[in-house]
Amino acid sequence: MNLLGDQTSAAPALKPESIADPRILHAQALKSSRVDRSIFNNLITLYAKSNLLDSSLRVFKQIPSPNIVSWTSLISVHSSSPLSLTLFLSMLRHPILPNQRTLASLFKACVSLPRCLFFGLSLHALSFKLSLNAQPFSGSALVNFYSKYRLPIDARKVFDEMRERDEVCYAAVIVGLAQNSKPLESLSLFAAMKSSNVSSTMYSVSGALRAVADLAALEQCRMIHGHAVVTGFDKNVIVGSALVDGYGKSGLVSDARKVFDENIAVMNIVGWNALMAGYAQQGDSSSVIKLFQSMANVRFVPDEYSFLAALSGFYNAGLVGQSEIWLKRMKLEYGIEPGLEHYTCLIGALGKAGRLEDAERIATTMPFNPDAAVWRSLMSSCAHHGAADMALRMARRSLELDPNDDSAYTIAANVLSFAGRWSEVADMRKLMKDRRVKKEVGKSWIEVKGEVHMFMAGDRKHERTEEIYEKLAELMESIEKLGYKPVWDEMLHEVGKGEKKEALCYHSEKLALAYGIVSGAAPAGKPMRIVKNLRICKDCHEAFKYISRAIDKEIIVRDVNRYHKFLNGSCTCGDIW
Repeated sequence: MNLLGDQTSAAPALKPESIADPRILHAQALKSSRVDRSIFNNLITLYAKSNLLDSSLRVFKQIPSPNIVSWTSLISVHSSSPLSLTLFLSMLRHPILPNQRTLASLFKACVSLPRCLFFGLSLHALSFKLSLNAQPFSGSALVNFYSKYRLPIDARKVFDEMRERDEVCYAAVIVGLAQNSKPLESLSLFAAMKSSNVSSTMYSVSGALRAVADLAALEQCRMIHGHAVVTGFDKNVIVGSALVDGYGKSGLVSDARKVFDENIAVMNIVGWNALMAGYAQQGDSSSVIKLFQSMANVRFVPDEYSFLAALSGFYNAGLVGQSEIWLKRMKLEYGIEPGLEHYTCLIGALGKAGRLEDAERIATTMPFNPDAAVWRSLMSSCAHHGAADMALRMARRSLELDPNDDSAYTIAANVLSFAGRWSEVADMRKLMKDRRVKKEVGKSWIEVKGEVHMFMAGDRKHERTEEIYEKLAELMESIEKLGYKPVWDEMLHEVGKGEKKEALCYHSEKLALAYGIVSGAAPAGKPMRIVKNLRICKDCHEAFKYISRAIDKEIIVRDVNRYHKFLNGSCTCGDIW
């Protein structure tokens, strides 16, 4: 008996009880004298939702002439398995060409499966030939595919080629760019989405908040928070956690805590960890521990990220003893094996405390091969404590892993320079030049009235350049009267004193600060906030302490390592960072 008719044929009525168990619907279909093929296509999906994947495959094999919907349904339910790719190749041999939903499922499979980049690239070529690359379903999936493979430029190109862009397309590219360290582009597209009257989703809002967190753009965070309140997403757990992270990384942990407390009924472990990380970045280890204990009281089990936040807090607070205790607690009390990042926090804390041999011993005996971040941490500690020989040894180990790691050359050269070993400084810089390694450009950002302004060292591209340089000259003159003396440690020996002074004066963070003052970025009683992509240099750190006295204002700088709060001539880091 042929159970299949045309798609327009009458199908048996779907009884309510069949929704819970697809086998009931399947039995009804088998009893019917004429069954629509769409019933079997639906059965494929229903069996998969009931975690009966083998049954979904058996149903597919019962269809004499599967159409593109049949194939797409089967491929979709197996998108986390290599079987989806095998099924796709079988479909092409029949031959049946994919539609945009088929390709969307396949791009999803390429993201979830290992080593599928080239298969995905082939799918992109096929989608281009079939004119499906710019369709909303396949296009948004393709944007996600390139984003997950760390190819944000390609993801943006696919998005730009799309003629129809719905909320899913915008969410895919906003999240993708934010995840790939393109926060400015991500926020720009979020603004474009709103101006195009495209509805936002919890994913586009959370993606924009991730971009805000990377930039520590407090005003942007507040604006997106307002948008979330208007659209009703502020009570969503994903957006709520992203708001906690955004405010925390923008340096306003009090606002992060307020959002957290308002959403505590729905807050998951991600939100708890985000708030702990916010406290940790400020070096407020006591608040981290209180939150850790509160989390246990509401029956949340700490995970590896909870302990990473605690250890980061101890590192930033300089509490090496607590770092050692909590690393042991992870394994003994909670059964969580410490990862490389946890050991890196302990190594950094030991190094900061001057226990350099202990730090090196941990690095060489831990159950992981040290990565470049471990050796960089040790190098920085050696530089701070003036251990030139050990710093050079760490640099060599780091360069064995990555010969193009510009920071290894720079830190080693700086510590050798401080020790007066100029011939070795020259050798290190020659090695860097011979290997064609370029030092990463230092960049600083400051937010003024919701707009983010970026500066580089010696930057003269800003429209208010003359005012910025005049204000900076005025600041430097005023702090010299207060006793400021330039810190030459990290400058080349062969550079003249005048050139050294000029080079130090025009660092990106100083330009950003001068612009902040000129533009009135921080009203009376409000701190000046700056973000830098690298570690703040010793001279800028020293200068900012004096400037905070000269202008009687708190200056907050978030560098690659931590937050620095300058006020009345001192910094919360205790001059160790």
